[in-house]
Amino acid sequence: MTGTTSLDDFTATARSWLDARLPKRDRSRRAWGEGDDDVSVFHDLTREEESRLIAEASAYEQEKFDAGFGGITLPAELGGRGLSHEHERAFRSVESAYRTPPAHELLTVTMVLVGNTIDRLGTSEQKLRFLPALMSARELCCQLFSEPGAGSDLASVSTRAVRDGDEWVIDGQKVWSSGAQYAQWGICLARTNTDAPKHHGMTMFLVPLDAEGIDVRQIRQMSGGSTFNEVFLDGVRIDDSLRIGDVDGGWKVALTVLGFERGGGENRGGTYFEVLALARWLERTKDPIVRQRLATLYIQRRQLAVTARRARKGGPRAPHGSLIKLLYTQHQRTISETAADLLGPRLMADTGEWGTFAWTTFVTGAPGNRIAGGTDETQRNILGERVLGLPREPS
Repeated sequence: MTGTTSLDDFTATARSWLDARLPKRDRSRRAWGEGDDDVSVFHDLTREEESRLIAEASAYEQEKFDAGFGGITLPAELGGRGLSHEHERAFRSVESAYRTPPAHELLTVTMVLVGNTIDRLGTSEQKLRFLPALMSARELCCQLFSEPGAGSDLASVSTRAVRDGDEWVIDGQKVWSSGAQYAQWGICLARTNTDAPKHHGMTMFLVPLDAEGIDVRQIRQMSGGSTFNEVFLDGVRIDDSLRIGDVDGGWKVALTVLGFERGGGENRGGTYFEVLALARWLERTKDPIVRQRLATLYIQRRQLAVTARRARKGGPRAPHGSLIKLLYTQHQRTISETAADLLGPRLMADTGEWGTFAWTTFVTGAPGNRIAGGTDETQRNILGERVLGLPREPS
């Protein structure tokens, strides 16, 4: 199909393709105690379980891409269909009616954050090399942004990249790199000019994680899983063709990546619907305080959806991204507090009772999202300074 494909024809073809591959999602209310009660924010899986989850999700994305339902807006020379964003939204709407393989953050980073950033800022050669591989999840890419000494101030990264002819030599340490143990690539922000102001002396690179000098070490989370990693770079040599954007222009690339990260509004873990089911099971829905909490959750959920739609029109560097990030973490905090209040001691004791102790993985995991992608305080500063025009935070 080409860019002239009608929306009706495209939707009908998409529905037929999905019908042949996936079962329909059950829209009816699931009975309490049925199925998996996992509501974790971050995966709490063994290495084998997580590898299998990523493999299943990647296989589906590859099949979808090859059928023309992955890179819908990409041009044909990049493996896409050259169709409109309206076609892409139509496919997502149809796909939502089917039970797709469980998602994984690494695929989101690969396709949404890194893939879209290369599409916007990469060279023609980089787009040709990486977009078909990343947008189909045939190759996976993690983020190498945060550092132990930089905190929430991403512009203070100390990982160094020194030019050596047509190559760069990178030394440093990154932390909280989700899925690095499964990825083939890492998008790495490094300092390339120590004399320039900190926001102007960084450059972005794609680093092959099988390169000599790379050491990936898993971090055990308090919820039990090991999704996060430390990544050590010791004299890692990469070609200049793997540089994204201008030398010392990495901050612009980083803001684009972060814009896609903050603007998604993707929910992980327990949702309003699981909290509502919990309240019904406990017969607490007539309690006026519980009803008010549930109403607040519903309103927050709608705010997120509406703001996310507005953000898609403004692009990844629109201020909506910071607003979505704040709304999202506030929503997760309300979910966490409501579930904990409803459960009481059931939250703390693993009695084997379905849908109770499982909430500990959400309560312990949700605070991490107030740090990931820029802390809540950072988002408020962005909105205050760039949207409201308030005085800048003192340096």
